Amino acid sequence: MPSGDRGEDANRVSPLLHHVHPDGTTSLLLEDEHQLVAQAWQAPRHELTVILEIADQAPVPLREPIRGLLWITGWVRPLTTKAARHRAATFAEDRPDPRLLDIGHGASLLRLTPASIVLADAEGTHSLRPSTFTEAEPDPFCGHENEWLRHLELSHPDVVGLLAKHLPAPLRGGHIRPLGLDRFGFRLRVEMLGDDHDVRLAFSRTVRTQQELAVELRQLLGCPFLAYAT
Repeated sequence: MPSGDRGEDANRVSPLLHHVHPDGTTSLLLEDEHQLVAQAWQAPRHELTVILEIADQAPVPLREPIRGLLWITGWVRPLTTKAARHRAATFAEDRPDPRLLDIGHGASLLRLTPASIVLADAEGTHSLRPSTFTEAEPDPFCGHENEWLRHLELSHPDVVGLLAKHLPAPLRGGHIRPLGLDRFGFRLRVEMLGDDHDVRLAFSRTVRTQQELAVELRQLLGCPFLAYAT
């Protein structure tokens, strides 16, 4: 996010925490003395135009750990202490964080209202309407993906190796790492000598349960013992 300092690096601000709400707005926690807080209160209508960059970091230690980037452009507005505490309470139950207790005691909460959203990863760059973003449903495996990929990396590297047969021939000699998992397929990161390549192995159908996921993974691995979900 931009601050009032000059220079590209100086204009980057890292909030103490951020939370994207179901309505597409984002809560940003900053220290009271941060220059951006003062600028927002002093700005016309108490609003500033900012770009929030959210990095999707892989759950396993990769050479290039960022899987994708989300940019939210919009208007940020500071909240009064009463409004900030009420807003923090709306997500503290699902995402408790002791830093939220600092609101009114050294920290301020700001609300970012989106005007445009851009998502970029190895599969392309996509511009999203805020309404499209808010209507999107979470992937059914998003709560387990990190744990599963770490387990696969640490305990079953042989399984990851078996997936190499689905890669283009020039990539099969690289270091193959688990990168992502969702209802549409499995993503691999291939670390080559000079660069990295991300490859998606698509499932034969969209899956929504762990049983359906197990069937699709067995098919990718070429397992002869398939117990098809009903």
